[in-house]
Amino acid sequence: MLRIIDARTGEPVHAAPARRGLTRVEVHAPGSDATNLRVLLVADLLVRALEIGGTPVWALLTGGSRQAELRADAAALGIRPFEDSPDVSAGLGEAQVVHVAAAGGTAPEGVRIAVAPVETAGPGTSGGERRGAGTADDVSAEPGPPVGGVAEPGGPSGRPAEPGVPVGEAVGSDRASGQSAEPGLGGGESAGSGLPVGEAAEWGPPAGKSSEPSPPSGRPAEEDPRADKSSASDRSNGRPMEPDTLGGVDPTVLRLALLTRHHNAPVRLEEAVLEEAGATLARWRGAVARWARRPSRPVPDEVRGRLRQAWEDDLDVPRVLDELRRVENEPELPDGARFETYAYADRLLGLELTRDLGAPS
Repeated sequence: MLRIIDARTGEPVHAAPARRGLTRVEVHAPGSDATNLRVLLVADLLVRALEIGGTPVWALLTGGSRQAELRADAAALGIRPFEDSPDVSAGLGEAQVVHVAAAGGTAPEGVRIAVAPVETAGPGTSGGERRGAGTADDVSAEPGPPVGGVAEPGGPSGRPAEPGVPVGEAVGSDRASGQSAEPGLGGGESAGSGLPVGEAAEWGPPAGKSSEPSPPSGRPAEEDPRADKSSASDRSNGRPMEPDTLGGVDPTVLRLALLTRHHNAPVRLEEAVLEEAGATLARWRGAVARWARRPSRPVPDEVRGRLRQAWEDDLDVPRVLDELRRVENEPELPDGARFETYAYADRLLGLELTRDLGAPS
């Protein structure tokens, strides 16, 4: 039975105290930054865990003025839709209400899961300094750099920062919500450039001829942001960023990176963390596709028990990931059982681990 730690009391409580009783999961995320996105992701895990255990769930979202942006980013990360949360009374057969909010944020009285912030590095910040994380109460705080992106100069230096893409916003593509990006900073453009991210300038002033025309951005070549290769290449392999990613990070890679720490511990989205998540995801998907070609075998009872014990203990997803690593390297386990184990765990994780089935070797 799923138990969560009530952030108000520090005591464990049952997320579904009555068998088959309805549990209402209410998310409080007034912003659209990375921390609010993590709040919604933790709520998604809670809903998935309850449903795997056979508990009916009513999932609601209380948002602020940037709810549309948050919903679009959540859909890209594979977070299932939450209903709008008007003033509602208890649902029919409701046995429990669980509020999910950022640590230090506001929520009504009741059982609460507190989600630690996401920390992102920006210019002028030290290794342990937070920037752009935000809290549920700090809706008006200055937004930080895009998740996985490169921040514009400004902020701590005293110069006003140029507007960039909001945290986690997909650039240049239809969002999962079906809406196109807002006009202004166009799809795939770096701030102030006018060309897609990763596209090199086709021409510029030849050496020693400063009187030649500037590139299409209207700036001299030495000041053109397209010369900054760090904002134009994928952080892991140097290829141009794809337009259908969140700030240059594949959504599923970002989801895994956010799952590597327990929800009560801050997570820092550093380059090494994202690269490791990307490598792990690619390795697991390739392995699952290979294992699927072998005869199927059931998930071993002891493995299933360890997986359930992990996520039913206050949504301890890092322990779930550790168990998958153990299964990956267990020499005596049939490949068919490995496949079924990963497919079973992915019902909670939502990482599309079976996506490459049928792909060429």
